[in-house]
Amino acid sequence: MTTKRKKTVPLPLVAVILVLVAGLIYGYGPGDWFGADQVEAVGGAPVRRGPLTISVIQRGNLEAKNSVKLRCDVEGRTTILFLEPEGSFVQEGQVVAELDASNLVDRLVTQDIAVQNADAAFIKAKQDRTIQVSQNDSDIKRAEQNLEFARMDRGKYLDGDWPQQQKKAEEDIILAEEELAQAAETFEWSQKLYDKGFYTRTQLDRDDLSMRRNGINVDRAKRAKELLEQFDNKKRLLELDGAVEEAVRELERVKLQAAARLVDHDASVRTSEARLSLETENLAKLKRQVEAAVMRAPVSGMVVYGRTEGGRMGGGEPIQEGTEVRERQEIITIPREGGMIVEASLHESVLKSVQLGQPCLIRVDALPSQVFHGTVEFVALLPDRASWWANPNQRLFKTHITIDDGTSEMRPGTNCSVEIVIDELLDTLFVPVQSIFVRDGKTVVFIQNGADPEVREVEVGPASEKWVSLKSGVQEGEIVLLSAPAGFHAESPVVNGKDDADPPPPVMPGGAPDAMRNRAGQGQQVPAGTGAGGGGMAPAEAGAGGRQMPEGMRPGGGRPGGSGMRPGGGDRSMPEGRRPGGGERGAESGG
Repeated sequence: MTTKRKKTVPLPLVAVILVLVAGLIYGYGPGDWFGADQVEAVGGAPVRRGPLTISVIQRGNLEAKNSVKLRCDVEGRTTILFLEPEGSFVQEGQVVAELDASNLVDRLVTQDIAVQNADAAFIKAKQDRTIQVSQNDSDIKRAEQNLEFARMDRGKYLDGDWPQQQKKAEEDIILAEEELAQAAETFEWSQKLYDKGFYTRTQLDRDDLSMRRNGINVDRAKRAKELLEQFDNKKRLLELDGAVEEAVRELERVKLQAAARLVDHDASVRTSEARLSLETENLAKLKRQVEAAVMRAPVSGMVVYGRTEGGRMGGGEPIQEGTEVRERQEIITIPREGGMIVEASLHESVLKSVQLGQPCLIRVDALPSQVFHGTVEFVALLPDRASWWANPNQRLFKTHITIDDGTSEMRPGTNCSVEIVIDELLDTLFVPVQSIFVRDGKTVVFIQNGADPEVREVEVGPASEKWVSLKSGVQEGEIVLLSAPAGFHAESPVVNGKDDADPPPPVMPGGAPDAMRNRAGQGQQVPAGTGAGGGGMAPAEAGAGGRQMPEGMRPGGGRPGGSGMRPGGGDRSMPEGRRPGGGERGAESGG
C-alpha cells in the first residue's frame, strides 16, 4: 500500500504573500496610497535674533601631549610575535613587544664567523708587515755595507795598491839596469881576457848573451811601467769608481724596493683592519637589532598601540600579533604626564578661518556628558600626503588642539569632536541652513504665507554649522520653510545676457567659499563649504537638539557628504568625519 506525499507551500513564499496582502490593506485603508494625491507637509522655523557662534566642527582623536614612542628598529620588515595588551600599565624595563628575529640570529652566527676570519687576516697582515720591515732593514744594511766595501777598495787601491805597483815597476827597472850594468862590465872583462887568450870563445859569447838579456829586461821593465800607468791604473780606477757608483745605486734600489714592499703591506694592513672594523660593526649592528627585537618600556605608563597609515581605501592594518611591520614604524606609544591634545585634520576650504590661539570646545565620545575647553596650538603649513590615498582631490591639514581642562579619564586614541570658535556674533538674525536656496543667481528663502509661500531675496552673512546669519530680507519671527514647496525647481540664472548653469558663487563673510549647489532631487540650493571642514551646512531643523531631519532635506539628496556638498567644489569628496553637522543629526524646529 502506497501513500501520497502531501505538498507543502514554502515558508518564504508564505511570508511574501502575507506582506503583499498587508500592503494592499494598508494602501486602501489608513495609507490611502490609491486615493487622492498626497500633499507633502512642509516644515518651518522662525527667524531668530540673538547671539550666534560661528565655528568649525571637526572630528579628531585624543593623543598624549608628552609621550614616548617605540618604533621598530629591525631593518626591512618583520613580524610581531608578542604584544602587551593595549591599555595595560607597564613598568620601566618591562617587555612590551617582541619581534621575529630568527633570521637575524642566523645572520648573527654567520657574521661572527666573518669577524673571526677578518681578525685572522688582520693579524697575519700585521705580522707580514713586521717581517717585511725586518727584511727591509737587512737588505738596506747589506747594500750600505757593499757601498762601504766599494769605497774601501777604491781607497785601498789609490792609497796602497797603486803606489806599491808603481814603486815595484820603478824598482824592477832599477834592478834590471843594475844587472845590465854588471853584465856589461863582465862582458868587457871577458873580451879583454878573450883577446889575451885567457877566455874561450864560448865564455865570451855567454857573457855577451847575459848582457843582452839584461838589456832586454830593462826594456821590459820600462814597458811594464808604461803599461801600468797608461792602462792598468786607469782601468782599475774605472772599475773601482764604477763599483762605488753601482753600490750607491743598489742602495737606492734596495731602499725603494723596501718602501714599495712596505706600502703593499701597509695597504694590506689597512684593508684588513677596515674589513675587520666593518665586520665588527655589522656584528654589533646585528646584535643591536636582535636586542631591539625585544622592546622594553623606557618609562612606566599605559600601553597604546600605534596607528598604521591608511591605504588607498583610507584604512590600515591594525597593530596586533602577527602583523608585519617595517623599519621605523611606530608600534607602541606610552603617554607621560603632561596632558592631552587633539589631533584633527582641517579641510583646505576652512584653513584661512582657523588661526592659532582660537578657543575650542571638545566633546569626547567616551565622556558624552562633559565639554572641555582647548586652544588651537598648531596648523600644518603643508597638506597631509597620507590623506591623498583616500581621495586624490582632497587636501587635509594636520591640526593640534591643546586641552586646557583635561581629566585623567581621557585615553589616547579616543574619538572626539572639536568645535573651533571662529567668531561670536552678539546680535544678528539667523535661520537654519537648510532654509537657504538659490534661484536665478540670487539667495532666497521661502516665507510661510498660507498656502502660497513668499519667495524673498536675502543677504547672507557668516554661517555656523547649523545656522546662517542674515543681514537683510527678513524680519524676526517670520517663518521660513525648511524645504522647497511642491513644484519648485531652480531655474538657470541669466549671466551677462545668456543662460549660465554655473554662475559665480557668492561669498559668505566669516566662512569658507560658499558656492551654492543644488540639492539633488529637490531643486533646492544650499551654501556649500559652510559646515565642518567646509563640507556644507548641517541638515538641521530649526531649533536645538539632536533629532533627525525630514527625509529629503539632507544635502546631496539625503546622503551625508553626497553630491553638491563636497568641500571646495563639486569634484571633491567629503573627508570622513566631516559630514554636515559634524556627524550629528540636525535639531528639530522649536527647540
